[in-house]
Amino acid sequence: MARLPWLSNVTPIAAQDAPLVSIIFAARDEAEKLPAAMKTLLAQDYPRFEIIAVNDRSTDRTSDILHEFERSSRSLIVTDIASLPQGWLGKPHALVAGFEKSRGDWLVFTDADVHFAPDVLGRAVALAAARQWDHLTLLTAVEMRGFWETTAISFFALGFIFGNEPWLASNPRSARYVGVGAFQLVRRAAYEKSGGHARLRMDVIEDMKLGKLIKMAGLRSGVAVAHDLVSVRWHSGVRNVIRGVTKNMFAAVHYNPFFAVGAMALSLLLSVLPFFGLAFATGWARVFAGIAVVAAVLIHGAMIWSAGASPLYGLTHPLGALLFCWMIGRSAIATLWRGGVVWRGTFYPLEELRKGMV
Repeated sequence: MARLPWLSNVTPIAAQDAPLVSIIFAARDEAEKLPAAMKTLLAQDYPRFEIIAVNDRSTDRTSDILHEFERSSRSLIVTDIASLPQGWLGKPHALVAGFEKSRGDWLVFTDADVHFAPDVLGRAVALAAARQWDHLTLLTAVEMRGFWETTAISFFALGFIFGNEPWLASNPRSARYVGVGAFQLVRRAAYEKSGGHARLRMDVIEDMKLGKLIKMAGLRSGVAVAHDLVSVRWHSGVRNVIRGVTKNMFAAVHYNPFFAVGAMALSLLLSVLPFFGLAFATGWARVFAGIAVVAAVLIHGAMIWSAGASPLYGLTHPLGALLFCWMIGRSAIATLWRGGVVWRGTFYPLEELRKGMV
């Protein structure tokens, strides 16, 4: 992780060299969080950008809010989607609709609740150009409040890092890939060559899979740390964190019950069992359990300290692992019980989701 570039260390691209960038996002029933996020998008100091906002069948004031901003800004284009065609998830469909309205040489895919610092676009484009990347995704700051929410999200982030090894995404010889929904910058020609979200029409984790498509197309992908230059309030409270990943976690293990059990067993083995060993084992078993515990606490603590929280949360490592296991188990049980996934009020059958995986 120490090898990843930090966006704050990158000098923004010069105005005369700045290509047109299209920021594209889908919004469905985001009236509560949308206004604050929109203000940060419109406040970009980048010289050439447009925002394509897609209202995806919202039932609250999302459409009204977007059109209010549109009337006061020449940088914003709003399109409304009234219905969802068969064989599509809502978000990929909306992002394709946004792409078709865009004109930028570079595209930024984000979410409707993400906050951008004013110089994010300039720094991101400069980094992608300097590294000759076709795709750049940013590891962003997640606002965490309260003990249980911080415990759950910090372990989730640690699992994401160890499970995906972001430092290998830029290695063309590695199959590793990363895509974070809060910020993905992709060259337009690369997006078209990879097939874009049209190929992800039935893929629940479409953000990660965009990174996979880029690598599959033989294009160059990279990851950088945005820290608080890009931030999001992901879910409010641990219950909403668990509910929010119900659609994702089983998809992440390819809708395979055996993979789900294996992922839970691995988490228990690496992150919970050593703490029991430290307490109850004897002799060399206890020594090695102690080494594992110290390593886990220090790594977890260092990661969350870099995110701006207390390193003492490293001590919550086994609790986070248990919550992580519950997230996977709950997602698998709910998906299998329903025979599919409910996402933003729409039901998608499991058979179609499996067929649509990339």
